[in-house]
Amino acid sequence: MPTCQNCHGQWSWKETFKRSFVLIGGMTCPYCGEKQYLTARIRKRSTLIMPMVIFLILLGNLFFGPSYIALFAILGVIPLSVILYPFFVELSNEEDPPF
Repeated sequence: MPTCQNCHGQWSWKETFKRSFVLIGGMTCPYCGEKQYLTARIRKRSTLIMPMVIFLILLGNLFFGPSYIALFAILGVIPLSVILYPFFVELSNEEDPPF
């Protein structure tokens, strides 16, 4: 779970999940109230992983034909990635330049 770089308070899964939907600006720490920002490394990972997984599943459909396995894989991977995302969040005090 992410920790605030100011007060070193560890965020809970629920706090991280709720604050991860903020698209502009930083996320406010629930303990000290300071702005925290996602690191550039995590932003890059989060934008690459999901499309890559979906592409691989769809590529499998292209070669092996459509199947229920691919449908269940897509329906299972998306919620799983949303549930696991807060565990991989890293925070910093300063906003890194975009990509």
